[in-house]
Amino acid sequence: MTRETKTPDIKQGPDIKQGKAPANEAGAARAPASATSAEVAAFVAKVKALGPASGAARGRLLFAMDATMSRAPTWDMALALQSEMFRAVKEIGSLEVQLMYFRGAGEARASRWVSNADALAGLMRQVACHGGFTQIGKVLAHARRESEKAKISALVYVGDAVEESIDDLAGRAGELALLGVPAFLFQEGDDANATRAFREIARLTKGAHCRFGPGSAAELRALLTAVAVYAAGGQKALQALLGRPEGEGARRLLGQMGR
Repeated sequence: MTRETKTPDIKQGPDIKQGKAPANEAGAARAPASATSAEVAAFVAKVKALGPASGAARGRLLFAMDATMSRAPTWDMALALQSEMFRAVKEIGSLEVQLMYFRGAGEARASRWVSNADALAGLMRQVACHGGFTQIGKVLAHARRESEKAKISALVYVGDAVEESIDDLAGRAGELALLGVPAFLFQEGDDANATRAFREIARLTKGAHCRFGPGSAAELRALLTAVAVYAAGGQKALQALLGRPEGEGARRLLGQMGR
């Protein structure tokens, strides 16, 4: 099903509404994605050795997530892992993060830009899943607008489905690519349409796409942390790893980002 392509204004500010995460009666959890090992390898080795770029300007990471009801069965796990990413951001110390989510009947919200890890985790805990269609086009358009104001180092998106036109999303991804903003898309489950869309967005923006399932908690933790460190250190930090034993992971990531 295709959502409308017009992108209304995103509500922005620290007023993310509080809500209790729904119980898992929304349906059985998906089976773990079976093809994640090669995709994960590119990120996992990197996160073990990556460090922030010395003296670099503060990076900016837009973290967006699908908060529709299909994600309810694994929502608590995702929140916990994403909170760990924010704690890693605190250690990096040179990164600002904005949290965005969509759910319900056209609801899409973005927080203020913050560098306090505890504030980020607190904002995330206020989000609960509501039924609705995907609004990825709004995420990409919002990322473009924000990067036009001040450069965004990377966009991270976590979701499990695509109910919009892939061509429309590709057009918005192309706009983001012109601003040099890579998109890192983390796909929960193995929906084939989502895989096609996420791979195309990653290709156009020179980012990366990776799938994960309920059994991929450790890998996802490393992946999210790696992207946060990349946003703070940039490709120079990845290039610096190529001569180290852990460099194979960085080499794979750089290869994927260059496609």
